[in-house]
Amino acid sequence: MHAGTRVRAHLLPAAAGTGVVFRREDLGGVEIHARYDHVGETRLGTVVSGGGASVGVIEHLMAAVFGAGIHDLLIALDGPEPPILAGDALSWLDVIDRAGTREQEGELRAIKVRKRVAVQNGDASAALSPADSLAFDFEIQFDSGAIGTQPLFWIFSPAAFRREIAPARTFGFVQELDALRGAGLARGASLENTLAIDHGCLRNPELQRFPDEFVRHKILDAIGDLALAGAPVIGRFEGRRSGHALNNLLLRALFADPANYEIV
Repeated sequence: MHAGTRVRAHLLPAAAGTGVVFRREDLGGVEIHARYDHVGETRLGTVVSGGGASVGVIEHLMAAVFGAGIHDLLIALDGPEPPILAGDALSWLDVIDRAGTREQEGELRAIKVRKRVAVQNGDASAALSPADSLAFDFEIQFDSGAIGTQPLFWIFSPAAFRREIAPARTFGFVQELDALRGAGLARGASLENTLAIDHGCLRNPELQRFPDEFVRHKILDAIGDLALAGAPVIGRFEGRRSGHALNNLLLRALFADPANYEIV
């Protein structure tokens, strides 16, 4: 998406208890655990770093891994980002479906939210509250008439994720493209993998899969970012214009106080 280079990715089995690990084959096999405390950059994508290496734009793949119920995985790359594919998580689910999955011996842990935790930056905010399952109460607001205000309350399940969230594509603004590419970003963005907003219009409406696809993709991103908790989160996520930076700050705030959660 950003580097604009071809990347080969292998999704490989990992031993029970490993978690999700990225390995940069092109940098001597440096491994980086996909965890919130390894996130070093959140501009236009979540980037994890470690050992002098980094992997960017991991949120779509992490959302697919979470949605597929995979907890242990080695992701080997020969470049700086996972392939963007169609700009969604469904493309990765299709890859996982073709490979198949298997159960392993071991105890599955989850992180149950016990106290409400919230972070804010201007008019953007994110919070986690106690709940019996993972749910999302999200609202976005853009000046562009192509988006406007889009709210959505959605309860996670693997089937609902595959049907209602995973197909939602990433989006961007045409008027920002030159500046982004000048900064070395969005070099792989195209009208085939990104919903392109040109002022008040959508340049490629034939790619749109939902009337409210933009808020659905923001939930997709949040799922991918929450997947960096190290175990499934049980709680209600509330997002108002929240993005990768706030999503990561929220996890850091959650784990800053052991009274905020319990391992179940």
